[in-house]
Amino acid sequence: MTDRFQFTLHATDGPARTGTIRTPRGEIRTPAFMPVGTAATVKAMMPESVRETGADILLGNTYHLMLRPGAERVARLGGLHKFMNWERPILTDSGGFQVMSLAGLRKLTEEGVTFASHIDGSKHVLTPERSMEIQRLLGSDIVMAFDECPALPATPEEVANSMRLSMRWAQRSRDAFGDRPGHALFGIMQGGVTRELREESAKALTGIGFDGYAIGGLAVGEGQEAMFGVLDYAPGFLPQDKPRYLMGVGKSDDIVGAVQRGVDMMDCVLPSRSGRTGQAWTRRGQVNIKNARHQDDPRPLDENCSCPACRNYSRAYLHHVFKSGEMISGMLLTWHNLQYYQDLMQGLRDAISSAMLDDFVAGFHAARAQGDIAPL
Repeated sequence: MTDRFQFTLHATDGPARTGTIRTPRGEIRTPAFMPVGTAATVKAMMPESVRETGADILLGNTYHLMLRPGAERVARLGGLHKFMNWERPILTDSGGFQVMSLAGLRKLTEEGVTFASHIDGSKHVLTPERSMEIQRLLGSDIVMAFDECPALPATPEEVANSMRLSMRWAQRSRDAFGDRPGHALFGIMQGGVTRELREESAKALTGIGFDGYAIGGLAVGEGQEAMFGVLDYAPGFLPQDKPRYLMGVGKSDDIVGAVQRGVDMMDCVLPSRSGRTGQAWTRRGQVNIKNARHQDDPRPLDENCSCPACRNYSRAYLHHVFKSGEMISGMLLTWHNLQYYQDLMQGLRDAISSAMLDDFVAGFHAARAQGDIAPL
């Protein structure tokens, strides 16, 4: 295994790419979907189970971990990998999005953001330098530059000013990150849905130089058509030989569309959050296990799925444990959803490798168009 961060492209099919990110803690096959372990856990899952679904890397959250249990405490306890019993790669976000979406009494300046914790109201300051320090203490393998995420809707001037502030913070993040062999720093492109601002942001980031590049500020309510409109050009502004990460995406059709447009990495809370609320993702679309139509159904959620929920339990059982409020409901449905997402990524990787992506995508949409299996 390498002692440093490397990205190798293996095949392309149109703009779509498949490759391998090599880190000292293991390889990440791309395109990759990263399950979200916000507070040092993927909710309702054991780390071993997450790995069994095929996940190569998890995402941890700087904002939540700095507030509880605290980055210094995690460092004293051996770092995030040891703390949460996940020895494979971890990416940590910078905290900027959560400060925007969760924190109260937020005050933004050139220096950084002062905010009140959503947990207890305590005051905190997050700057590019502090974000880099927190992520160093956590020990994450891929560190995200600190950026500012403007709340939408925003005027073009507000989006431009926010993007340029994020670019100044990107330089400060790069300076504070320093030289850390085996660890990578990703810059984050901003600019809303404006091509000129996206291009300006990409030029600023590539001028600074990062190990990978994220496309931020999407999947925040602009709609799929607008998001795909940006992805039709934004990945092309970024270096071909570096990973491209679309932050916070998403639904399965969002993922497929993003991969078609040249994205290598994605993350989203959707599969685990949906599992806890009775929603299952299958090849034929979503299944709401709460519906009464499932209460006498002995069939699995998806007969082609290898997860424990589909191998060992019926729709009737899954309906029962959800309606009864049993913890196993969230555990089984989350495992299923994560398995579905990882199977989808493997299918995309295989299709790109064999130059059959168009056929794979057509089959993906055709299966979803059928809808769920007919009730008994």
